[in-house]
Amino acid sequence: MSIMPDHWIRDESKNNQMIEPFHEKQKGQGIISYGLSSYGYDARLADEFMIFTNVDNAIVDPKNFDESSFVERKTDVCIIPPNSFALCRTVEYFKIPDDVLVICLGKSTYARCGLIVNVTPLEPGWEGQVTLEISNTTPLPAKVYANEGICQFLFYKGDSPCEVTYAARAGNYMGQKGVTLPRLKTSSDDEEAA
Repeated sequence: MSIMPDHWIRDESKNNQMIEPFHEKQKGQGIISYGLSSYGYDARLADEFMIFTNVDNAIVDPKNFDESSFVERKTDVCIIPPNSFALCRTVEYFKIPDDVLVICLGKSTYARCGLIVNVTPLEPGWEGQVTLEISNTTPLPAKVYANEGICQFLFYKGDSPCEVTYAARAGNYMGQKGVTLPRLKTSSDDEEAA
């Protein structure tokens, strides 16, 4: 498995729409940078946010997630409360090839401010806008900026395609658009995918 360079990312994006919209060069004058880098792609943060709140003293349960635990905002600057988090998404839509695994890393500009970006790997055959979680680990409110860089995706090409892609498995988050909350498959979903 090898990490893929800028020219491969560019070719896949131009020929196979792997990343849309695609920015061929890093843009970063006066903003947090985004676009193609040497061995990755820095994605932008969209202007849709779901900010965690505990107004109703809810319990966080990934098997029975209560959407009322979030306040929705559409804004150019999101303020994440101290010791809290926000769900958001990338501007870009990704279509991952069947022999590629993508890893996400948060931008160091945000990490140096105590803001941590988390996303699971983008699996072979997956496509959609990426839902991100940004944790504010500080005791202070923190800003994040829409339409600027938020994280970098690294592309690893396998020696051969996997036997079962995310698309073939009919994964929970296939083709997602917008910020997507936790989902579980039902037993009937498993039977249909088999």
